[in-house]
Amino acid sequence: MSLNNWPIIVGAAQFTQPKGTQDPLDPLNLIAKASLQALKDVGINNVNNFVDTLYLVYFSSWSYEDVPSELSEMLKIHPSLKHFSSSGGNTSQRLLNKAAVSISKEESKMILITGGEAWNSFTLNRKGKLDLNWPEKKDSIFPEGGEWKTLNEFESKYGLNTPSFSYALFETALRAASDRGLEDHQQYIGKLYEKFNEVAFNNPYTSAKEKLSVQEIITPTPTNRIVNHPYTKYMCSNPFVNISGAILMTNQEYAEELNIDPSKWVYLMGGATLENEFDITPRPNLLSSPAVEHASRISLAQAGLKLGDIDMFDFYSCFPSMVQIIRNTLQIEEDDPRPLTVTGGMSFFGGPWNNYSMHPVVTAVDLIRKDPSLKIMVVANGGYNTKESVGIYGKQPPKKHWGTEEVSTAQEEISKGELLNVVEEANGILTIEAYTIVYNKAGKPTMGIMLGHLEDGSRTLAMLLPDTMTLNQLSYQELVGRKFHVVHDKKKGINYLKNELV
Repeated sequence: MSLNNWPIIVGAAQFTQPKGTQDPLDPLNLIAKASLQALKDVGINNVNNFVDTLYLVYFSSWSYEDVPSELSEMLKIHPSLKHFSSSGGNTSQRLLNKAAVSISKEESKMILITGGEAWNSFTLNRKGKLDLNWPEKKDSIFPEGGEWKTLNEFESKYGLNTPSFSYALFETALRAASDRGLEDHQQYIGKLYEKFNEVAFNNPYTSAKEKLSVQEIITPTPTNRIVNHPYTKYMCSNPFVNISGAILMTNQEYAEELNIDPSKWVYLMGGATLENEFDITPRPNLLSSPAVEHASRISLAQAGLKLGDIDMFDFYSCFPSMVQIIRNTLQIEEDDPRPLTVTGGMSFFGGPWNNYSMHPVVTAVDLIRKDPSLKIMVVANGGYNTKESVGIYGKQPPKKHWGTEEVSTAQEEISKGELLNVVEEANGILTIEAYTIVYNKAGKPTMGIMLGHLEDGSRTLAMLLPDTMTLNQLSYQELVGRKFHVVHDKKKGINYLKNELV
């Protein structure tokens, strides 16, 4: 193994197609646009001839028969390995970590990691509001492309596969643990997201800029409807964007051989990908992330840094609860002045499904080239606080080589964690630990989803239906810690919350 095979980023680019474009690019051409810019960014001729590996992030807004080959032809690259990824919000950072290992082990010399989404155009077309001049849609020959594991049947019955439901459960648990009341906590997450909005407003790659105050973020209106308690639309990831991003990674030795200007180099100083318990109900703790804890620890040690050495962060921000979970896990104080996003986050910059975490990396590369002293940590999340990928970027090489056994050892430790017993058919007294109330587009509550523990300490889920005005009344009260009778309806196979235990 060469002493100079440290993985470095030598090309980076992102592209945003403004909303309202009358003849929008299809996803493949959108991705090609950013990829060509990343190749050009390297600053040498014929760099496309040296790309031997392509990692393409799965996208949802269209389907092509052999999209990696079609993209390769458009870019005039000839990779011997072409990979079309599975799904997950951590995918881009996960693939960057994978690329770093491959380059360190000299399995690849130059890897293009790229992806994008044209979900805004696709959605407008689906609603009959936009005609698309896109290629014919075809089934993919890559069965692993977009592969996605769902929650178990029990959790699926209660809608936990819907991310806004699951993350709202986390939010109410976080609120209760903070001892903030309902109004205080809404102000709190409003202030958190106001800072994100300000970064997005000043980001040239944000597709739709709108400066929002705390009150505008937290107050339900016709344009900012309540989705489910406590989230308004502005607190949820916004996938309705047409954006793409690309990174070109090689090793230091090859960059020197190709005479790539060192001012272009940005090191992936450390990184790790780990997973928490997949299902939500048996997790003993809803407030933090063991996978983030271990992945960040491993990444910092590899980089030879402490958390205090990091100048800027980008925390995955599908919903406010995930930002808080990452911050809690890293034990960053609430008054810490360091930015928690470099893009503006998924509500305001945009959340292009599996490829969001590409954009903070491209942004980090740009920031570090302008200020070589910067160290930036990206924390990407997939699933339901499930799949966590961390990367640290800067101008110095790592202190440890990639591909060590530390990640597998940490994953074994996480997997050995004790889980709670789950009761699917519950009858008795339920103490609520987390909940959300779901609203329709007219702002009317349709059901409540409750997660809590029974008297023996086991966990369960239950629904609260809007018969009478109970649900509407409870939507303005704190429910965490309160006790209710729960009964199992065998015919429907659902646990229901009945009268409160006084």
